[in-house]
Amino acid sequence: MNEHHALRLFTTADKSQSGTLEDDEFVLFYKMLTQREDVLRVFQEYSGDGQKLTLQDLKDFLREEQLREDGVQQYALKLIERYEPSDTARMLQVMTFDGFLMYLTSPEGSIFNPTMVELYQDMTQPLCHYFISSSHNTYLLEDQIRGHSSVEGYIRALKRGCRCVEVDCWDGPNEEPIVYHGHTFTSKIFFKDVVTVLGNYAFKASQYPVILSIENHCSVEQQKVMAQHLTQILGDKLLKTPLHGKFPIGLPSPEDLKGKILLKGKKIGGLEDSMNGVVDDSLMGEVSDEEETAEFNDDHHRNDSIRHRVKKSKQSLSKELSDCVVYCKSVHFSSFKHSQIHSKFYEISSFTESKARKHIREAAEFVLHNARQLSRVYPSGLRTDSSNFNPQDMWNAGCQIVALNFQTAGVEMDLNDGLFSQNGHCGYVLKPAFMRNIDERFDPENPQNGGYKPLSLSIQVISGQQLPKVNIKEGSIIDPLVRVEIHGVPLDQAKQETRYIDNNGFNPVWYDTLQFTIHVPELALVRFVVEDYDKTSKNDFVGQFTLPFTCIQPGTSPFHQMHQKFNFLLIPSMFCSSL
Repeated sequence: MNEHHALRLFTTADKSQSGTLEDDEFVLFYKMLTQREDVLRVFQEYSGDGQKLTLQDLKDFLREEQLREDGVQQYALKLIERYEPSDTARMLQVMTFDGFLMYLTSPEGSIFNPTMVELYQDMTQPLCHYFISSSHNTYLLEDQIRGHSSVEGYIRALKRGCRCVEVDCWDGPNEEPIVYHGHTFTSKIFFKDVVTVLGNYAFKASQYPVILSIENHCSVEQQKVMAQHLTQILGDKLLKTPLHGKFPIGLPSPEDLKGKILLKGKKIGGLEDSMNGVVDDSLMGEVSDEEETAEFNDDHHRNDSIRHRVKKSKQSLSKELSDCVVYCKSVHFSSFKHSQIHSKFYEISSFTESKARKHIREAAEFVLHNARQLSRVYPSGLRTDSSNFNPQDMWNAGCQIVALNFQTAGVEMDLNDGLFSQNGHCGYVLKPAFMRNIDERFDPENPQNGGYKPLSLSIQVISGQQLPKVNIKEGSIIDPLVRVEIHGVPLDQAKQETRYIDNNGFNPVWYDTLQFTIHVPELALVRFVVEDYDKTSKNDFVGQFTLPFTCIQPGTSPFHQMHQKFNFLLIPSMFCSSL
């Protein structure tokens, strides 16, 4: 804010002309300083006398501006009772401007529909019918070459609702397996410490199942130690047998698996063999580097050296560790046709981002594959800086476990946080019905062929408040602009910007309207980005907010921004209208 303007407000509030503000004078100064002309404009538009909203005025606002239809009378009364600070106004069933402002800046008045912040989806579908919040190389806090490994990575991810974490296991000293990014200079931690943290934090943020993805490089002897740690430390939390002791006909649901930890890894034989006691105690099966396996080409493209490498690795899986794998048996992916004929519901394949993109060329087949069983996609090994790929492309194909480097801030993690900000932050989001039904054929590359009717989204960016400086130079004031981005199927990808406001980060006002067409709203995410405009260099990032399109609450609403490093800025906010 301009210092001269602040001084004028201070002088106006200083009724005693003492150069200091007493209690009532400070309240007046604060109200003038934080006066929301944008909100006042809406208030006065619906107020008969400009001083209050009668019950009828408030009902008109809710119907016309917030597009509320059912139970408007009772809802209006509830808002007055909940947000109106004046006892007299509450008794008269009217709402003052202060109460109106409190309502609009509350979670109930947010652009994010409050009913969808809570757990609202059906949690009784098979696991493969959900998008699952997933972390890659969870133990790393920094880059993939020299970065620090720590159990803190697991604590942070689990507290954020992550439901699939990864461990890279190698032989360690004194017969204790270690976790680190193999063949690099990253530091090392003990596997048993990771398991201990998993047992302590797995269900702090969500009661729904956690998948532990094992990338196994250990000798048979240290695999037995791994199995011992998993069993002894996790106890009943570790799922070692199918639910209810019966052979399942499909994957269980998140609801069925509440409080359980599932191991994803190689398994000797099938689930049928384990339950029938076919697997001999002395038998050892194949195990290979999960990421290396996922890189292999289809069988008819493999050369002799690769075939030799696979054969060589078939000596090293212990039965003890194999027995810990139930519903997530890792298998090599050959083709969609092969999987349709031969794959079991409890099998899961891993894909590098580049291999997944190749399969997306057959997007409709990929969607059908993911309606039957789980898929995991992880970043390329070339991303040594721990950068991330765009997860939206993988979600469009129905991939459930899209593993990202949680330690790296950016648009990719913004999208991940945005998708999983709904449904109680539980780490599971139910896929759209057309991605769960194997009788439907949804093609994200050509959604218009499915008879879907596009929707129009109109967003009027009204104002901002107390946007932070991004330039450390004293006296600098930002020139904010707002960019609205649509992330979804290729046909829906779009972005538009408001004009920038010169030298005003305190209370900029735009009233700019942006229009979008959404063909597949069920997969769309809307990202609001605030930047400091610079005509000579790249704009500076100020903050962002991302939410699913289906969670947008129509009407005039605020939203708070989120800092690039994942910390909420509680005071700065944006004000917009969406229809």
